[in-house]
Amino acid sequence: VQLQASGGGLVQAGGSLRLSCVVSGNIFRTLSMNWYRQNLGKERELVGSITRYGDTNYADSVRGRFTISRDNAKNTVYLQMNSLKQEDTAVYYCHTYSGFKTYWGQGTLVTVSS
Repeated sequence: VQLQASGGGLVQAGGSLRLSCVVSGNIFRTLSMNWYRQNLGKERELVGSITRYGDTNYADSVRGRFTISRDNAKNTVYLQMNSLKQEDTAVYYCHTYSGFKTYWGQGTLVTVSS
């Protein structure tokens, strides 16, 4: 299983971005998917998750602004980020696990300017 994240960039506060994470292989529909983020000097934190059934949950800091969705036909999970704030600046990682193995994407940088 390989994860390829994309969609990061520079955006002004209040703007929007959509991140994508494509998962290789043929087990995507069985996987729960997570988005994490890490800013310089801080620990990696869980942004939100989506189960194989499409149920989602979010960190308090992003609930109501961020939305996670998935397209099983495209082996892709998305993170729609609206009303971005400077504190959302971070490297965003997609993540999953299968059995005892965990898998991380390479990270995509989101920078929110004032």
